[in-house]
Amino acid sequence: MTTSSRTLGDWFSQFDRDAFRLETLDDYSQSGGLDAYQAFLAGQEQPEDYKNSSWVTTVGDATRSGKRMCRVHILSRPLTPYLRFELGWGYRRNAAAGEEFFILDTTDCENPIPAAPDFWLFDDHTAAAMNYDGNGRYLGVDFVVGERVAEFRAYRDAALTAAEPFADWWAKYGE
Repeated sequence: MTTSSRTLGDWFSQFDRDAFRLETLDDYSQSGGLDAYQAFLAGQEQPEDYKNSSWVTTVGDATRSGKRMCRVHILSRPLTPYLRFELGWGYRRNAAAGEEFFILDTTDCENPIPAAPDFWLFDDHTAAAMNYDGNGRYLGVDFVVGERVAEFRAYRDAALTAAEPFADWWAKYGE
């Protein structure tokens, strides 16, 4: 892996055209948003700080300036409690700000990219491989540049080819 002089946070305000995210885990609850997740589990309303999070601002700023932000989540049903939260609250909230979502549902088929890690890909030339522990706790990021980025572009292309738009998937399987 290669290091970058930019942090992951820098990339969200400094990419030029597009930012793509591949999510592969069923639970990211140890990586933030715990209060909102607990409110979801308790059947409460979305907390105001969750509805108006800095991420919503980041997405809105990027998409209003003509940049594309999208992600594919690889998952299978039945959904974990965390995925019900992420898709039901997070994706719908972020979509309103302009982020695009796709689902690669492997319930009835093989995962076409089983070795793919969680990552962000910025402008087709920088990948940020996301590292998590076994409980979904974010551990950090490794930046990949140069020839190895082609591997991440291939993961992205395969994921987008096999995925369906979130709204279509949610209409069939959402809760």
